[in-house]
Amino acid sequence: MPQYAVLVTWTEEGIRTVKTAPARAEEFRRSVASAGGKVLALVHTMGVYDAVVIVDLPSDEVANTLLLRLGSDGTVRTTTLKGWSPEEFARLVERV
Repeated sequence: MPQYAVLVTWTEEGIRTVKTAPARAEEFRRSVASAGGKVLALVHTMGVYDAVVIVDLPSDEVANTLLLRLGSDGTVRTTTLKGWSPEEFARLVERV
């Protein structure tokens, strides 16, 4: 299953309503599970990004749909990186 690293930043609305952030994170976890995926890690961070989420999702289409839905509530903006496990990467390198 494809993995994605999602870098999250608060919008002005997101920081203004930060007290609801734990509930929003839980709703995101439920959305990922409903889509057939799994949140592998969710950490809140200091610095340029406010959170980092690592998720397994069935496809790029599912990932894009979930992240569009997440962004549409207006509380966060995301930057998404598609990732490969070390084993998957080793198989790719074999073809080089």
